Amino acid sequence: MNFPRFFINRPIFAIVLSVLMLIAGAISYFQLPLSEYPQVTPPTVQVTASYPGANPQVIADTVASPLEQAINGVEGMMYMQSQMSTDGKMVLTVSFEQHINADIAQIQVQNRVSRALPRLPPEVLSSGRNLRSARPRCGTFRHLPD
Repeated sequence: MNFPRFFINRPIFAIVLSVLMLIAGAISYFQLPLSEYPQVTPPTVQVTASYPGANPQVIADTVASPLEQAINGVEGMMYMQSQMSTDGKMVLTVSFEQHINADIAQIQVQNRVSRALPRLPPEVLSSGRNLRSARPRCGTFRHLPD
């Protein structure tokens, strides 16, 4: 008797076996450890600055542009994005490749920002600036292959 013929002759056994395998698969799926999933969000460094009383165009020209020029070319950088608000605040987010250490990236960006300080308006220097390293949070996900 060959293997397929066994299940053809016993359809109830085949159905029960299929349901048991389905239940075992569902239980195993929910027991998968999440530590096996890779970190998919890139390390980022955010530079914030404040220019009281300035509009977004002035901030873009006098604060964001010099900082972007100084930071551009940092090792491992993928892209940067700057946002200006009407209340005089600027946030420059620099995203790095996955393998780059966020702490080292922060130090490199800090060094580049320090070089750009002489080109910034005095109001920005007096109101302060902030630099922080972060990994964006993302929701937990599971991948089911097709």
